[in-house]
Amino acid sequence: MQWQKEKTGVYGEIWRMGCVVVGAVAVALAIRLFLVPNNIVDGGIVGISMIVSHMSGWMLGVLLFVFNLPFLFVGYKQIGKRFALYTFVAVAVMSVCTSLFIGVPSATNEPLLAAVFGGILLGVGVGLVIRYGGSLDGAEIVAILLAKNVAFSVGEIIMFFNIFILGSAGFVFGWDRAMYSLIAFYIAYKMIDLTIEGFQESRSVWIISAAHQAIGQAIVQEMGRSITYFDGEGGFTGEPKRVIFCVMTRLEEPKLKRIVEEIDEEAFVAVGMVAEVRGKRF
Repeated sequence: MQWQKEKTGVYGEIWRMGCVVVGAVAVALAIRLFLVPNNIVDGGIVGISMIVSHMSGWMLGVLLFVFNLPFLFVGYKQIGKRFALYTFVAVAVMSVCTSLFIGVPSATNEPLLAAVFGGILLGVGVGLVIRYGGSLDGAEIVAILLAKNVAFSVGEIIMFFNIFILGSAGFVFGWDRAMYSLIAFYIAYKMIDLTIEGFQESRSVWIISAAHQAIGQAIVQEMGRSITYFDGEGGFTGEPKRVIFCVMTRLEEPKLKRIVEEIDEEAFVAVGMVAEVRGKRF
């Protein structure tokens, strides 16, 4: 995938650190321009910090840094030095910028617009930090470690944690703001995935067709993708089948479907997401 081809060496480290800093600044802007002025909260430690800051009057930037400190230590011990370094830089930049941007006027006073655009900016920022090796929220670190010892996945643990935070936001800011927060959180979640994987996210494709040879040749010639044939057997008929397997990017998927439809409209096509692809041919 795309992220596997990032720069290496000293310049690679500078590039990754720069992207982590940009991501942290983007999160701080999302907090100051959209979320805080409209009483919309994020999940995790950021959300807790926003609620505590609103109730106590303490500086949000300071709370963001202090609340994440224990998890930085845990990340250093359990995950690694580089992860801890990038996470420390990201949290520090986010905290400082959140304090520096106090005087910046709100981008909008319309809560729905704030939820949508705040969620987009927040998701892009968090996604950049995660993509290049860090984290902006201690809750993610806790979820990763807890998932090793409990029956719940990382996503489920984070979801439970955020349900509690958004529920608390309902009591503090009102339930309409809690619902706007849920919208912002969902959009941010989607943007994180898009930022981490990018438009080069891979797809695995399985094709079963009587015209397998023509389809396979078209994929190789028109798309430049290698394919693999598998021998299969029909479950109802017992007839032998040839199965085509290939991997491609998300942007190439429509072209593949067009090729298959032009050759065999009745072909069976199954498309799945691929978490990681390695290999010289890809």
